[in-house]
Amino acid sequence: MEATVLNSGDTAWMLASTALVLLMTPGLAFFYGGMVRTKSVLNMMMMSMVTIGIVSILWVIYGFELAFGYKGNSPWFGSFSLSGLGSQVNAFTNNGGVYPIPLLVFAAFQLMFAIITPALISGAIADRTKFTAWAIFVAIWTTIVYFPVAHWVFAFGNKVGDKTTGTGYLAGKGLEDFAGGTAVHINAGAAGLALAIILGKRVGWRKEAMRPHSLPLVLLGSGLLWFGWFGFNAGSALAANGLAGLAFMNTQVATAGALIGWILVEKIRNGHATSLGAASGAVAGLVAITPACAFVAPWAAVVIGFIAGILCSLAVGMKYKFGFDDSLDVVGVHLVGGIWGSLAIGFFGTHVVNSVGIDGLFYGGGSALLGKQALGVGMVAGYSFIVTLILGFSIEKTIGFRIPRDAEIEGIDLSEHAETAYEMTSSSRGGAF
Repeated sequence: MEATVLNSGDTAWMLASTALVLLMTPGLAFFYGGMVRTKSVLNMMMMSMVTIGIVSILWVIYGFELAFGYKGNSPWFGSFSLSGLGSQVNAFTNNGGVYPIPLLVFAAFQLMFAIITPALISGAIADRTKFTAWAIFVAIWTTIVYFPVAHWVFAFGNKVGDKTTGTGYLAGKGLEDFAGGTAVHINAGAAGLALAIILGKRVGWRKEAMRPHSLPLVLLGSGLLWFGWFGFNAGSALAANGLAGLAFMNTQVATAGALIGWILVEKIRNGHATSLGAASGAVAGLVAITPACAFVAPWAAVVIGFIAGILCSLAVGMKYKFGFDDSLDVVGVHLVGGIWGSLAIGFFGTHVVNSVGIDGLFYGGGSALLGKQALGVGMVAGYSFIVTLILGFSIEKTIGFRIPRDAEIEGIDLSEHAETAYEMTSSSRGGAF
């Protein structure tokens, strides 16, 4: 993917976007960390932090090649040689065209997507997961689920003249997913549902209050996610151009619409709007607009976001009806929001804002695009859910996935890390402080 002429402006924008997407994972740690109880906050944040370490190493060794290599010309996965990133530049795709940025910049940008996807899953199994088991899960799941699915969705092949090789299956079928509604959010949401089923309910679920211990941390985390998401979506243009501007604007207005939609549901249903609802609504809007951000007009982005806020707000309560303990609403926000955002392209997509886009139902394009979107949703959700069930069950039956009951009651921070987030005892020398 080395361009004939590198553009310093585009390269600078992509380096900034890469840093913004990395910031999203610490932002997620704050968001999730604030939502759990005091005795679980360190473990919750550590699950995100260790994911950064594990996935970064795997990406350099074989992950990028598995996701974007083209030598095997397979629609299901890229190349696999353990040769290491950079040692065989010609083994990596130019992803359907020549871009004015270096290969390593593209690889670094895609690495940040690979990091945050398994980190999102952690919210579904908060308070009760062995840290070592989680680390093993991340390494295996990223290898057998995320890397192949990234190839299906994001690999547009190595283009030389009129010949393209190594195109991912869904990319070849015409799936429109600009920044990861399927590969990131549906993928993580379906996996979160599978693990919530495997690990079972938290001790005291529905009997004890399990309120967020720090709503300011939740709001800080959602703000960092919102900020970083501009790199996530607008950076996916791979250049500082008009398409990046469209994705940037759509990201902002869809998120705003979802925030309003969520707190409106709260106001009607409960009589008051909450800070947790505002933060969750913002994240729901970010999720929903991710696949659609460069395929719809800004007015449609507002509608997509507003509906996402309503749908996800209603969906988070479904776990009580179906009896699975999705601790931090990964299913209700990421799976439901990802499905809606991906399917919404089939209604609101238009070539007017993106010349390579296909017109959806509301622009006279018929149901063809909606069918392609539904195929992508179904394939990714089904594959992720089934493989995660098998993997999670295997870990549970071998080394064990869940901490002992007594350790859970005492607090996972103490049992897994021998630390507490807040020192509550007074110093013998320092008085009350």
